[in-house]
Amino acid sequence: MTTYIPSITLPDAIFANPAASILVPVALGLGVGYSNTQKTYLALKQPPYRPPPQVFGPVWTTLYALMGYSAYRAWTTGTASLNPSTVQLTKQGATLFTIQLGLNLVWMPLFFGLKRPIEATADIAVLTGVTGYLTYLWSQVDSAAAWCMAPYLGWLGFATYLSAGTGYLNNWNFADKERDMKSSDTGSGMDKDYVNKSPEQK
Repeated sequence: MTTYIPSITLPDAIFANPAASILVPVALGLGVGYSNTQKTYLALKQPPYRPPPQVFGPVWTTLYALMGYSAYRAWTTGTASLNPSTVQLTKQGATLFTIQLGLNLVWMPLFFGLKRPIEATADIAVLTGVTGYLTYLWSQVDSAAAWCMAPYLGWLGFATYLSAGTGYLNNWNFADKERDMKSSDTGSGMDKDYVNKSPEQK
C-alpha cells in the first residue's frame, strides 16, 4: 500500500489538464530518448523477437500519450467522487504515476548512457511492478484509465525481457565492447562503437 506524497507528486494542475497530462510525459520521454542509441542497440547481442530500433520512437510516444490521458481520466473522475476512499485512491495513484514516470525516464540513461544493464534491468522490473499496482488502483477509480495503461504495462513486460536478455547475452557488461572507430568510418573524427556489430548493421 502506498500513500499520497505531494512533495514527490506532479502538480495537481497537470493531472487536471488533458493537454498537460499528455504532453508532459511525451515531452520528458522524447527528451530523454533524444540520443543516438541505434548503433548501440544494433551492436549488442539481442534476444529473439527484438524489434527494429525505428519501432521504439512511435511506440513510446503513443504509450506516453496513453499514460498521460489515463492520469487525466483517473484524476478528474476520482477527485470529483463523493466517496473519500475513491479520492484517496486517486491521489495515491498520482504519487505512483509520478514514481513510475521517474523510473521510466531513468532506464535509458542507465542502459545506454552509463552502460549499467544490471541496474537498468532492476529499474525496469520495479517499474513494471509499480505500473501494475497503479493500474490496479486506477481500475477502482475509472475503468477507462486502467485500460489506457494496459498497453503500457504489456510493453513494459516485453521491455523487461529485452533488457534482461540483452544484459545476459552480453555478460552484463557493455563497456568492454567499445572501440575507437576510424574517421573514415564516421566522417567526423574518432567515435565509439561496439565491436560485435555485423557488417549488414553498419
